Amino acid sequence: MDYTYLAYTKDKQLVKGKLSAASEEAAAKLLSYGGYQLVSLKKYVPFFNFKKLSASFSRVKSTEIIMFSRQLALLLESGADIVTSLELLQSQVTNRSFQGVIGEVASDIRGGSSLSSALKKHPRVFSQIYHRAISAGEKGGNLEVVLRQMADFIERGFTTQKRIKNALTYPGIVAFVAIIVIIVLITFVLPTFTDLYTGFGVELPLATRILIGVTDWFASYGLYLVLGMVAVAGLGFLYIRTPKGKYQWDTISFRLPVVGRLLLLGELSRICRTMSLLFRVGLPLPEIMAMVISGTNNKAMAEALSGVQHELIRGEGLSKPMGNRRLFLPLMVQMVGIGEETGNLDNTLATVAQSYEMEADDKTSAAIGLIQPAVTVIIGLVIAFIALSLVSAMYSIYGQLSG
Repeated sequence: MDYTYLAYTKDKQLVKGKLSAASEEAAAKLLSYGGYQLVSLKKYVPFFNFKKLSASFSRVKSTEIIMFSRQLALLLESGADIVTSLELLQSQVTNRSFQGVIGEVASDIRGGSSLSSALKKHPRVFSQIYHRAISAGEKGGNLEVVLRQMADFIERGFTTQKRIKNALTYPGIVAFVAIIVIIVLITFVLPTFTDLYTGFGVELPLATRILIGVTDWFASYGLYLVLGMVAVAGLGFLYIRTPKGKYQWDTISFRLPVVGRLLLLGELSRICRTMSLLFRVGLPLPEIMAMVISGTNNKAMAEALSGVQHELIRGEGLSKPMGNRRLFLPLMVQMVGIGEETGNLDNTLATVAQSYEMEADDKTSAAIGLIQPAVTVIIGLVIAFIALSLVSAMYSIYGQLSG
């Protein structure tokens, strides 16, 4: 970290300059050892910091956090101190943004900060759950174990998101290509044929007349249709960004056919995994609930969790308040009740999360298996209708002209 200073030399001359040090106290000691009488010392803030600017646009990937956590746990287990371990990891990381973050964390620890407090200063890289779990590990003396648990926790979420993304990629590409092909046919190809057919002045088949009508309508009103769709989408997006709109959208999303169940299972499995992890590292349930609430982006789920938290604080337990809310599925409510009775809540929550993840995987695979043939059938029907319209028009024109 850089500091600017104003000081007197041994000859009573006033000098100013800049130096690098781990903390303000370390900078003051360096100046004192150099024979300077310090007047003022301030952190240097450049007008234009290219490193921070580039870091703000670069993102630290989940895989990098996973690897960092596991390597740090391994180094600590081997007997290395935390600062040495961080410096070694900083030299191995290829992401410059992450390098800077690790360097700042190491610098804060040299200045007397704890690891969790140093991580807390970088919320874009280390989540609240991460640094709170690390804090619990520091207090419990099992930091290495907690680091590995956090790595597993992040990896599960990353793997689930990647699997869903990969499964949806192929149907998405097929659907996009199909839309582009249909737009090109309607915009450029079909008008040429319709002008040719109408020029003969003969009665065309019904399918051809429908195709000509659709083509003419898109030629006349297609731009207005696109603008209208963009306007509706824009207004909808702005409304969803309001608190009321976000809550309504999140509530509706859980009720959508097929997709709604997948979204609910994904949200509940993530909540169960988070609660299991934080309960395992020793955090109290009210604090766990507060972190789970702040960690969800779904307003409907956050409201349900807040209600559970309030009733939990009043002494009504966890399973009973969950049972009074429809968003929490029966299996979760039952297993939480069993966990409360047996004192094994972390394992029961992990079991529920695994069960929901397996169900979500099965339903996702089934949905993807239906999407692919459905898209293929729709494309085939559209192209078949266009081909039938053009061919039947040719035969009709030939028959009427020859007759």
